[in-house]
This record gives sequence, structure tokens and C-alpha cells, in this order.
Amino acid sequence: MKKFAKNFLFFLITIFLIIGSFKAGIYYNDLKQEKPKERVLIVENKESGKPTNVDFGLFWEVWQKLEEKHIKREDLNRDKMVEGAIAGLIKSLDDPYTVFMTPKESKRFQDDVQGSFSGIGAEIGIRKGSLLIITPLKDTPAEKAGLLAGDKILKINNEDTIDMALDEAVSRIRGERGTEVNLLIARKDHETKEYKITRDNIKIPVIKFEKLENGLFYIALYNFSANASSEFNKAIGEFISSGSDKIILDLRNNPGGFLETSVGIAGWFIERGKTVVTEDFGGKNTQSLHSRGPAKLQKTPMIVLINQGTASASEILAGALRDINGIKLIGEKSFGKGSVQEIDNLSKEGATLKITIARWLTPSGRSIMDDGLEPDIKIERKAEDIEQDKDPQLDKAKEILKSL
Repeated sequence: MKKFAKNFLFFLITIFLIIGSFKAGIYYNDLKQEKPKERVLIVENKESGKPTNVDFGLFWEVWQKLEEKHIKREDLNRDKMVEGAIAGLIKSLDDPYTVFMTPKESKRFQDDVQGSFSGIGAEIGIRKGSLLIITPLKDTPAEKAGLLAGDKILKINNEDTIDMALDEAVSRIRGERGTEVNLLIARKDHETKEYKITRDNIKIPVIKFEKLENGLFYIALYNFSANASSEFNKAIGEFISSGSDKIILDLRNNPGGFLETSVGIAGWFIERGKTVVTEDFGGKNTQSLHSRGPAKLQKTPMIVLINQGTASASEILAGALRDINGIKLIGEKSFGKGSVQEIDNLSKEGATLKITIARWLTPSGRSIMDDGLEPDIKIERKAEDIEQDKDPQLDKAKEILKSL
């Protein structure tokens, strides 16, 4: 069973973050429709596996009264009513990462996983009831427009986002290339500004690396997609051949991706057999994932950069490097997307359920979910720094490594 690591598993506005693999489980839910006397359509719950300690009588009573009395009873869309009931059930969990997807939404999801999507190129999530920009992706309309990690989305095309479900927000923000979306954004300095952004096809970069002065080598990892491991291996090859001896690993605005990719990359730095992350399945049991080595760079001086857009698999890597190797984290507190999702196929052909099944713990036992990672050295990169192409977080990393 493969699991989602995106965290961000958060959704991308372009639904990029949902690049996990999934478990093909089946849950059977049979709603049988029968015609009783007169013209009223009664829908009975015939699901054989329903919990015995739950009384569904009130639900079916409401359903029947709608069928009998609602002014639009002749035009009721029963499939839509069922889907709405399921959506309400899931909303009661207060977990934005557990999502029911209709066949149409599931198809769109699969298209996004394969990269055939357009949007503005940002990942969004919900924290404390607020819709947030988790990460504006590199070289996308969102980044070019000036959106920052941590920005609150107050309105989408003049529609208030209060109580708006995450998947609904995603659907409203994404769209065809060349069309526009208006976002009302509130920044943490209380500035409120409207952004008009033109959607485009999103090409998601994986990595950037370069040799710097004074023996430093810079690696920016933008996600943990399926090919991130091979791209990271190329970067390490360049590092070794460059003669550099110190690494700055930039995980800022990295929303996550495959858990396995994160663990594999950790193997360059963490001794074989050491725990990289532990999955806690709600107290029932735990499962630890271990480094597979070769740990050739275990003793390489290193700094990791994080910010509010560092989420999911990138938090796992950063947390493991600090807990095991004592690597310093510089920047801002990470997002805190430390939960595990899997996708189950449902009995209605094409419908799926993405469900949170576990939370992630760092090697020291610290929960990533909600809390995130606090940096060892806190340095904010403000909007004006970005506009002026200044990077005090990177500058601090250079300063520290030069002194080693």
C-alpha cells in the first residue's frame, strides 16, 4: 500500500500536491431505490456493512420527507443528494485532507496526477478554518503575481471562502489556460489586496542546483515527485565532482510528494537502518520507515532552509536530518502537514475516497501534524525582500557554513 506524502497532501490549486500513489481498496455502499405506493420514491439503506451501533433512522426520515414534501420533489437529483450527504459526513471530521471524490472529480484528480492540468500553480490548505496559500510553485502564475506562503484567501471571484470546502476552493481557482481568477488576499501584516491571475498550463520543476563560492553547493528541491530521486542523485553527482564540501538544502515552498522518495533521499545523509519517520495509525499501531543508506554524505556540513511552504515529505526529511544528524534548520516554521492519506476505490464506478489513516512522527517522536517544525534559527523573508531579490535566510546559511 502506497501512501500520500503532501502531505499538501494538502491540494494544489492545480492539484499538484496530490502526487501520491494509492491503495486500491473497495468499500461497498449500496443504496437501493424502490417505488412504494403512490408517487413517493423511498430510498432504503441496504449497505450490508453498516455499523450496528449507529441509528440511521433520522437520516432516512429526513430523506423521505424531502421526497414527499419538498417543493421541487419532482426534480430532486438523488445522486447529488447522496453525494451531498457524504460530503457532510466527511466535513464533520474537521479534516480537510479526507475527501470524497465523485467519478468526475476522481477523473480530474488522475489527470492532475499525470500532469495534464492548468491553473495558477499554488498549493492551498486549510488551517484553523482559514484557506491559505501553502506554496506558490516556482515560475508559475501564482509566484509571478506575488502570492506568498501563508497568504490567506478571503474571496475567490468575489465568493467568500468562509466554510468553503478545500476541494470546492480548488475547483473554483483552477480553470482553463488563459482565463482569469480573482483572489482577495490577506497577508499576516494585515494588508488586504486583490490579485487578478491568468491561469496557465503548469510545468512543475523538480530541482535546481549550483556551485557557490567557498566550497558551498546549493540544492533547491521543489517537490518529491516520482523522478525527484533520480534528479537528486544527479545533483549529488555534481556536488561530488565540483569539489565542494558543504551543502545548503533548500526545502522552502516544497509541498511534498511521495513518502518513499523522501526516505530514499534521506539515505544519502542518514545511516542505514536509522528511523527516518514513524507512521502512527491512531494509537492502534505504528510503522517505522528506515534509511536504506548509503549515507555517503553523513558527515558533510549542511544547512536546511524551511518556511511556511515546507510541508509533508519535505518536513519529514528536514525533521529526520535534524533529529539524527543535528542539522540546523533556518527560516520560518513549516506548515505542519504531517498526516498520511490513502485512496480507496468505492463501489460506485469511478468514485473514490481519500482518507487520513495516520500521522507522521519525526525520529525523536515529535508530531509534524498541525505543529510543524520550528527552525533553529528563525529568519523571516519578507515580501519586500523577494521583490528586491534579497534572501536573508540563504545569506545566513552561507554565513554559518563558511565559518565551519
